[in-house]
Amino acid sequence: MKDSTVSARVENDVKLEAEDILQKLGVPVSVVINSLYRQIIYQHGVPFSLTIPAEPRTIDAMSDAELDTKLQHSYSQSLAGEGRSMNDIFDDLERSLK
Repeated sequence: MKDSTVSARVENDVKLEAEDILQKLGVPVSVVINSLYRQIIYQHGVPFSLTIPAEPRTIDAMSDAELDTKLQHSYSQSLAGEGRSMNDIFDDLERSLK
């Protein structure tokens, strides 16, 4: 029985963007929060990494040429059928969390 309320303060733009995505997916926010809580219980911790990478790299930190090169490389790999399936990648990620 769902009988508890969760309240959290988040940045408005983050909230709006996340809710927009969830709406497009047809998934209520409460389902995502409940799923996160269940994964925390199942994993006995946060179900994703909370570490800071040695060198955070965002699109904002890349020049247009760097980003274009990365996108072109990825596109070429896709056309050549190189790389791994999404399912294989997620399976590896799940195994690394256990």
